[in-house]
Amino acid sequence: MYQRIGAAAYKVDLSNTIKLVNYLNNPQDSFKSVHVAGTNGKGSTSHMLASVLQDAGYKVGLYTSPHLKDFRERIKINGKMMPEQKVVDFVENHRSFFEENQLSFFEMTVGLAFDFFKNEKVDIAIIEVGLGGRLDSTNIINPEVSVITNIGLDHTQFLGATLAEIASEKAGIIKPKIPVVIGETKPETKSVFLNKAKKEKSPILFTEEEAIPDYKTDLLGSYQIKNYKTAYTALRVLQQKGWNITNKNIEHGFLNVVKNTGLQGRWQLLNKTPKVICDTAHNVEGLSLVLNQLKKENFDTLHIVLGMVDDKNLDTILPLFPKNAIYYFCKPNVIRGLAVDELQQNAMAYGLLGEAYVTVNEAYKSAMTAANAKDVVYIGGSTFVVAEIL
Repeated sequence: MYQRIGAAAYKVDLSNTIKLVNYLNNPQDSFKSVHVAGTNGKGSTSHMLASVLQDAGYKVGLYTSPHLKDFRERIKINGKMMPEQKVVDFVENHRSFFEENQLSFFEMTVGLAFDFFKNEKVDIAIIEVGLGGRLDSTNIINPEVSVITNIGLDHTQFLGATLAEIASEKAGIIKPKIPVVIGETKPETKSVFLNKAKKEKSPILFTEEEAIPDYKTDLLGSYQIKNYKTAYTALRVLQQKGWNITNKNIEHGFLNVVKNTGLQGRWQLLNKTPKVICDTAHNVEGLSLVLNQLKKENFDTLHIVLGMVDDKNLDTILPLFPKNAIYYFCKPNVIRGLAVDELQQNAMAYGLLGEAYVTVNEAYKSAMTAANAKDVVYIGGSTFVVAEIL
């Protein structure tokens, strides 16, 4: 499983996925969909889209990754996780096929989700890309609209070392004559998207060039403004295609994302006194936005519980963190977790000082013991650190 062990689980090929869906009688062809890719914001954008479509009265499938607490968070219909027994039955019924074809965790999960959405007769499914786009297992759908939130330098060992190379991989979800919405661009990525859209004869909309009304959302991070604008642009495309979505649906959907979909880990407030915030941001672009917002918080002392995985470029990430904080370094409990001593030593070189702890929970308990009522405790650096606290 890529999220836990990294590169060894990554497959640069769609042949297994195609073999699987053919075996399952191509469930992806039985429901409408929206495909969402991007370096940051694709999870939040996917949940916003699902929330609005639910408010409009549709039966909405939602496929996202990774999960935080329960595997079934990845596969939901109208905010409810797939029943455990359905997961068990699917694996038992198809186990011999999985083993014979040596399917990856992600390939099996995509098949499970698509088969479930077909059997439950969803009206539409929001499908989040796992990694990249062009060769991602989800890239076998023909969506109503494709969405690419943004491009940043993440997973460079798989997707390329430059923004243009990564954009090219993400642009792999652009399908012939299917509209594509681009959330954010940079000079070196915009031409990639324009060229791919032109080649596929796909209408292309740049959110930055659209007139978008102001909406409020229950997702608290200031960075969510970009995500709701991207979601709004995609919803406009769906409206033009005949989907019955009113402005009231959009307003209510954006205000009730957590209630409608169960999204967690995005600038999530866990405690009020002291104020405890967690966020799953884990790359340069995501952390830049989150840490800028963190600096605007009022506090006597800032406590940061920090852990990471071992494939991150610490020399680009650690300088983003504030020096005027007490750090509680830890290692998330996954194979990819970065050794806490290594994290602590690298952090010291950038003036980030604190103690090392054996587990995430020990680090969190120490931070909570040390914090007073007017302090802020931030938990982050990795999805897995947030997952352990939740």
